Amino acid sequence: MTGTLTIRRGTVADAAALAEIGARTFHDTFAADNRPDDMAEHLAATFGLPQQTAELTSPDYVTLLACVDGALTAFAQVRRTDAPDCVSGPAPVELHRFYVDLPWQGQGVAARLVAASVEAIRELGGRTVWLSVWEHNPRARAFYAKCGFRQSGTADFWVGPDLQTDHILERPLE
Repeated sequence: MTGTLTIRRGTVADAAALAEIGARTFHDTFAADNRPDDMAEHLAATFGLPQQTAELTSPDYVTLLACVDGALTAFAQVRRTDAPDCVSGPAPVELHRFYVDLPWQGQGVAARLVAASVEAIRELGGRTVWLSVWEHNPRARAFYAKCGFRQSGTADFWVGPDLQTDHILERPLE
């Protein structure tokens, strides 16, 4: 990687940039496997300015922004929420979103962002981290396996009206 990577907490001032990178990275990763109308509906419901502002101001969320030389390259969101029944570890906290912009994939950004996410999860009282990942996303599943996550179940995930299956992964925090 060329440049200096920094990871910082997101603020309300970052809401527009967060909405933009969230929508772009989700689209880049999943658009080829979803109907355009379903994708548009999901992006509008998930990555708008109001949604990002609400998440950035919620005490149950921590949003981490990874920047290289000041440019936003990736983000992660952790949140306190009820875990699915298949998550068996104590004090679970969700790694809710974890997106790396395409030009920065494979550059070491993700590993640093996972480490920062684990620290944020500890700050929220977590002793177990869990996440969901689409069953048809082998690159992400391989990355999470490399980070020590193991599948503990499955869950429904909707992209517009299209029902899909996510794998639920979890790992204890050391």
